Amino acid sequence: MKNFDKGLLAACVGTAVFATLFAHAAPASASASASASASAAYPERPITLVVPYAPGGSADALARVLAVRVGQKLGTSVIVDNRPGASGTIGAAFAAKAAPDGYTVLYDATPYSINPHLFPRMPYASNALQPLALVALAPNIVIVRAESPLKSIKDLVDKAKAEPGKMNYASGGSGTMQRLAAELLRQRLGLDMVHVGYKSGGPAIVDVMGGQVDFMFSTIAASYPLVSSGKLRALAASSPQRSARLPEVPTLAETVAPGYEAYEWNGLLVPAGTPAPIADKLHKAVIEVLKEDDVKRRFVDVGVQPVGSTPAEFAEFLKKEDAKWAEVIRKGNIKLD
Repeated sequence: MKNFDKGLLAACVGTAVFATLFAHAAPASASASASASASAAYPERPITLVVPYAPGGSADALARVLAVRVGQKLGTSVIVDNRPGASGTIGAAFAAKAAPDGYTVLYDATPYSINPHLFPRMPYASNALQPLALVALAPNIVIVRAESPLKSIKDLVDKAKAEPGKMNYASGGSGTMQRLAAELLRQRLGLDMVHVGYKSGGPAIVDVMGGQVDFMFSTIAASYPLVSSGKLRALAASSPQRSARLPEVPTLAETVAPGYEAYEWNGLLVPAGTPAPIADKLHKAVIEVLKEDDVKRRFVDVGVQPVGSTPAEFAEFLKKEDAKWAEVIRKGNIKLD
């Protein structure tokens, strides 16, 4: 009888354990099935593309091109939601705190890599967003007024070395690529130059054109019309290769600073934890759009190089950008305006 009781007890315990395991496994299985079903049906409603900068800027313009075409690929609307402020951190924080379901995507730019080294505290965790794709790279060009005696980038560097502390350069603010690209050049060549900060790039360009400031780094999109009309002179580009928009302008790397490289960039990120099938579907649509001839032409026309990387490639790119600008900011003791 005692042996029977032990056997019965073992059977009952085994059944209870199995029942308990099954009870825990069933919801997980159902959850996985529901997740797979949601991923297969994605997208079922409009997608919000958060642009953390004001309407009308270069990032906003390119984001809108992408939004229309990606929406067509996915069979839904992609709505651009501009949330400017605090150098892009307000919009990025909004996207970082959104549900990781593929319906909120961040279209960010260069400040994403710079802000953590300027702001004492960021409004979102460093791992709150995951890279989706590097969309585009935009080199800066060094510009001077049309009547400037500086005919080449070598002239500019020679003058800066001959007259320490006398040459000045403009930017749209301390945290901008305009400032950091110039600071990188200053550090690389050991130049002593004075930074003149403005509230935005537009007034800075106006003062370069008027001769109040010696030079500045500027995007091709912002300065090409003035360069092509003869109101400004372009001395050099910040990319390793010459720009397709200004092929006659040499690069800093090929002239005065071998290995020099500084870009404005645009890229897509999604909230961390976005299901892989959804992220993959989004990524595939973006890559297909960036390969379209019309889209490539529209990017190149404003001096931007379309890229279309993998998430892993974009993650590696961000890692390198973060390290580069952290060092430049630290060495230059750069603070927010």
